[in-house]
Amino acid sequence: MKIETHPRDDHQMTVIVEAEPEKLDGARRKAARRIAQKVKIPGFRPGKAPYDVVHRLYGEAVITEEAVEILVDELYPLALKEAEIKPAAPGSLEKIESLEPPTFVFTIPLEPTVSLGEYQSIRKPYEWVEPSESEVEEEIENLRRMYANTETVERPAQVGDYALVDVTGKKAKAAEDESPLIERSGFALTVRETEKEGEWPFEGFAAKLLGLEPGKEIEFSHKFAKDHEQEDWRGQKVEFTVRLKTLRAVNLPALDDDFAKQSGLGSDVATLRVRMRENVNHRSQEKYDDTYYEALLDEIKNSTQIKYPPQVLEHEAEHVAEDIERRLKSQGVESLDTYLKMINSTREAYLQGEVREVAAKRLERGLLMDEIARAENIQVDEKSLEEEFSNAWATLSYMDEEFARRTQGGTKAVRELVDAVAMQAANRLMTRKTLERLKEIASPAAAAEPEASEEPVEEKPKAAKKTRKKSE
Repeated sequence: MKIETHPRDDHQMTVIVEAEPEKLDGARRKAARRIAQKVKIPGFRPGKAPYDVVHRLYGEAVITEEAVEILVDELYPLALKEAEIKPAAPGSLEKIESLEPPTFVFTIPLEPTVSLGEYQSIRKPYEWVEPSESEVEEEIENLRRMYANTETVERPAQVGDYALVDVTGKKAKAAEDESPLIERSGFALTVRETEKEGEWPFEGFAAKLLGLEPGKEIEFSHKFAKDHEQEDWRGQKVEFTVRLKTLRAVNLPALDDDFAKQSGLGSDVATLRVRMRENVNHRSQEKYDDTYYEALLDEIKNSTQIKYPPQVLEHEAEHVAEDIERRLKSQGVESLDTYLKMINSTREAYLQGEVREVAAKRLERGLLMDEIARAENIQVDEKSLEEEFSNAWATLSYMDEEFARRTQGGTKAVRELVDAVAMQAANRLMTRKTLERLKEIASPAAAAEPEASEEPVEEKPKAAKKTRKKSE
């Protein structure tokens, strides 16, 4: 067997395999037996009809077609082994170049490769700052609102009121028959005078309602950023019409020990404040970590060469689309197609655009993290893994009804769940340890640590002199 390999720019390999003529002859014999097993030939048991009989009944072309399939199945794994190719996904037969001798051309996607740059020289100080006391007070107020009583009022909207509104947003200078870009009926929100991160449809929207009376409308315009996450809103100037349907005033409960007990966060107000401080700190640090590590990994990626074939990206895109569809269903959206109609997009455009972009970012980040973990020899100890698994299992059992139901299934179903949760726990733990190591490397203090090679040269003669003196 002769093999030629030709690397391609898209991280795939073109492999030309030429086999001995007798290989095809042997495959034809196997093909005839296979055909004889599939069909009933008078006078012969299944698979026992002679080659000449099968050839006379079905012809050379049918036997050769079956023989090629058999020969390709035999040659492909042998070619991978001989050429020492590790495929990332199943290869494809591009063409049959010849049958005399039998020559086949395969395209094989290669395993992704990561060539790390000088990531150990990157410095990025970790500068998380504990939230202010006012932020803790705001969270306590939000908690009180959860236990508050409300009553419908007929006065202008004030800070802290609950409002139910109908929202319509049309493109500026839209045609008369053009549908609204944004349309939402019965949207609930809290009236505020400051912007809130993540506020729909834009930050500062709720403040527009201040002073608006129930049954009245307000009109205003807003221009969305060119990099807005909603593709069809990007760079658009939108004329909004908002009608206030219902306004409810909020009566907050007193902040006392009884309320602390009711909230489940402590037996008194002092304990409640401590718990709220812990919660606020935790959320703040998580948010900072997301931003910090994203920027750090992006900087590392800029000096790293990551290669992967298109099949790997397509596979990741399928997972991203599945995740999006699951999230949409949890939010009450029937399917991805329903969501695409809402945003006036097509499945093909969405998959090739936003989904593919997310998939590429997720894939490259995962490959980068795996390579750093290998380079830094990150290990997960058994005790930490058991703790991570136990916490994950307990959380899923408590929070996910479907998961809890599946744990009541048969032994095989439970074992599959255990394996899946264990794998997720191991991945989370490995990710956390790798990120912690990156933070250590990026710390400015790391630059001040002396390298082993930087020991003063005069120390060596001193050590040698002592050795000679001792040997004397």
